Amino acid sequence: MKDDTSTARVIQALRREAAQRGPGSRLPSVRALMSEYGVGPGTVQRALAALTREGLTRTKPGDGTFVAERPRRAAEPDFGWQAVALGERSFSVEPLAELVTTPPAGALVLSTGYLAPDLQPTAQLGPALARAGRRPGVWERPPVEGVEALRRWFADDVGNGFDPHEVLIVSGGQAALVASFRALARPGEAVLMESPTYLGAMVAARAAGLRPVPVPSDAHGVRPELLSAAFESSGARLFYCQPLYANPHGAVLAADRRGEVLTAAADAAAFVIEDDYARDLGLDGEAPPPLVADDRDGHVIYVRSLTKPTTPSLRVAAVAARGAAYARLRAIRLVDDFFVSSPLQEAALELVSSPAWPRHLRAVRKALRERRDVLVDAARDGFGATSIPHLPGGGFHLWVRLPPECDDRLIADRAYSAGLVVTPGRHWFPAEPPGPFLRLSYAGAPAAALRSGVARLAEIIAAHTAKV
Repeated sequence: MKDDTSTARVIQALRREAAQRGPGSRLPSVRALMSEYGVGPGTVQRALAALTREGLTRTKPGDGTFVAERPRRAAEPDFGWQAVALGERSFSVEPLAELVTTPPAGALVLSTGYLAPDLQPTAQLGPALARAGRRPGVWERPPVEGVEALRRWFADDVGNGFDPHEVLIVSGGQAALVASFRALARPGEAVLMESPTYLGAMVAARAAGLRPVPVPSDAHGVRPELLSAAFESSGARLFYCQPLYANPHGAVLAADRRGEVLTAAADAAAFVIEDDYARDLGLDGEAPPPLVADDRDGHVIYVRSLTKPTTPSLRVAAVAARGAAYARLRAIRLVDDFFVSSPLQEAALELVSSPAWPRHLRAVRKALRERRDVLVDAARDGFGATSIPHLPGGGFHLWVRLPPECDDRLIADRAYSAGLVVTPGRHWFPAEPPGPFLRLSYAGAPAAALRSGVARLAEIIAAHTAKV
């Protein structure tokens, strides 16, 4: 123990001396070091050996020990050439990246698009995935189109006589949108979108080289007369929409507008991508059937995901299409990633086919209804009754109108600095927004946290407007 302490003492002393002398300098001899530090030759030799292993010293037999030359620092990598090779970036993912970035520890998240952990069916999914992994052949290559039984479940759920062979299983709703935009339109073409709408769809469309063209919507969904005008003026052959609990504002397409939307698409010989992300998340009574239920001639491409009512990592969704559009979608999916993991498909099928599935959905709807009501009451108290232009009947989100003098981006930044994560409204518009908004989520936090979060946000907004 004493030898170890003595060796460490000599090592530290020699490090200081080497730093003072500089590279190439000769260190004192072993005899001199023994005398200076009052240690034996073995201690000095162990200390010098340790410094040599570190690269701090080098020994020349018969000449002594010297401070090692410091290696020349390698030149910094030069990635400048990549800017020339890549050229101009045609689209930005920053708003979407902000939305899916893991929040800092301790932050209150009012921006999530997923269920809170306490609402996720992990108690059912975990065992289902374990059982799926043990089934014979499950780790082999599945059909490109998806597991037959899962395709049948989606087809039956969609209704309208859909056949399982008109359904593709894909790795989540976002992948379904990416494939649909690439399959149904060519780069440079216009795609009509509700305004506001899901920002992930806008990013996916731009990544496919398409030009999003806004079509205003209100509390009853997209405005059909403006949709017809947009088809005519833009020459678009594709319209993306969320007829049920549209993200971010929660509107449902009115019954008297459904036929007009389909007629507008038929007159333009256009496709409609129906993103039915919230089919399982109705909070106030029975939801209307999907728009595709009224489509006879294959205009509607139907997208349905299991991620929203379950967990973020259950990346299983379906795209239903008829005619040549199905073949085009299948080809795009094949090029993208071949197929979805078979164990994941099997686990999803077991979950949605079990008696636990309707019980889970009832529990989720009850919890979301309670949390929505808490958030709405808190928002009306904190921001004023006129701040809520529409009460969502389902989904995850509340669309909040800010005072006209507010900067939604600045409000979101200040909230983030205060440990509160919200989403500025400007990201949800294909073009310039008509005013400042925030999208708040009631899916990811309990009632008490929602109340405290809105109270903090109200203080931030009040402080901002007082300075404007």
